[in-house]
Amino acid sequence: MKCRHCKAELTLPLMDLGSAPPSNAYLTRQTLSAPEKYFPLRVLVCTQCWLVQTEDYTEVDELFSSDYAYFSSTSISWLSHASRYAEKMTQQLKLTQDSLVIEIASNDGYLLRNFVSVGIPCLGIEPTASTAAVAEKLGIPVMREFFGEQLGRQLAATGKQADLIAGNNVYAHVPDINDFTRGLKAVLKPGGTITLEFPHLMRLIEHTQFDTIYHEHFSYLSLHTVDRIFKNIGLRVLDVEELPTHGGSLRIYGCHEEDARQISPAVNAILTEEERRGLQTVSTYQHFQEKADRIKDDLLVFLIEQKRAGKKVAAYGAAAKGNTLLNYAGIRPDLLPFVCDAAVAKQGKFMPGSHIPILAPTVLVEKRPDYLVILPWNIAAEVKQQNAHLAGLGTQFVTAVPGLEVL
Repeated sequence: MKCRHCKAELTLPLMDLGSAPPSNAYLTRQTLSAPEKYFPLRVLVCTQCWLVQTEDYTEVDELFSSDYAYFSSTSISWLSHASRYAEKMTQQLKLTQDSLVIEIASNDGYLLRNFVSVGIPCLGIEPTASTAAVAEKLGIPVMREFFGEQLGRQLAATGKQADLIAGNNVYAHVPDINDFTRGLKAVLKPGGTITLEFPHLMRLIEHTQFDTIYHEHFSYLSLHTVDRIFKNIGLRVLDVEELPTHGGSLRIYGCHEEDARQISPAVNAILTEEERRGLQTVSTYQHFQEKADRIKDDLLVFLIEQKRAGKKVAAYGAAAKGNTLLNYAGIRPDLLPFVCDAAVAKQGKFMPGSHIPILAPTVLVEKRPDYLVILPWNIAAEVKQQNAHLAGLGTQFVTAVPGLEVL
């Protein structure tokens, strides 16, 4: 395989997770007995541009189908994050009713509804019909398409260039990152700003966040690599912020290469830190698999011990990262009888691969598990707070990544 960005030969492995179904391909009772599609899930590192990437990728429509079940608005903390961002960008860029905000992968309108509420024109681009329909009910215009250079040029040709382009957790999800970035340049107004948020490769390596590896994530990104991709397309990274979301993310601010704005010192600071942490050194990536295997083994031992002790264990959060962890560990309903999730779209379905049933959180009071494993560890504090009443019933909360911990 050749690197998706620079076309160099890929020879350095990061991790092999075997084969797994797409992490958001939740099963219904009707499809539970049908054959299930599995795809290889291996990750390689480019030693030229240091883009970390899945080895084989499926057709995009296999991953982002019309009944896609991930709805951003399910997380209260994520809604707050989006609201703060909208307020900040409105003030910083002096957005008005004459501006245009485009969000790529606008999901259920969790972000753009903040701009709609203050009269700033916006456009969502979202290929999954299930989430786009929810956004449209909020008064958000949505194009139900995948974004790339062709769509970017098409929008620009019709006079739709953006003062602000937002892309939250989409840059890692695109199979052709060069085409996507050319699309950003095409649809960005002169003097306009791009913001992209994505999990930071540096934190993934530091905390062994291997469960964030799944088919929908084609790339695992450092600032070094994103800066290189932008420069190759005629864009510049202006500024960068470190965010606590998703276990440690970056928000980068981009513009056209000819933009007069100065590059923030924060960009060089993070580039320097990445280099110091060895993100452009082969040895940094060579022992990642061993560390991930220890996490997987520790969770398996914990679940087996609780089963033998007659304890009741359940999970919370039918998240994609949870599916990666459960499938890699081979965990099935005998060790984890059910998982609860607040998203109504997931309730009554089954986790892909493991076939663990997904129930509403209301069953937890009745079932009173001794331990509740929080699969989306990045929102563990939120989940624990929302379910504080369970602690009074004797339930203890558990996370598995970056190491097994009873909270």
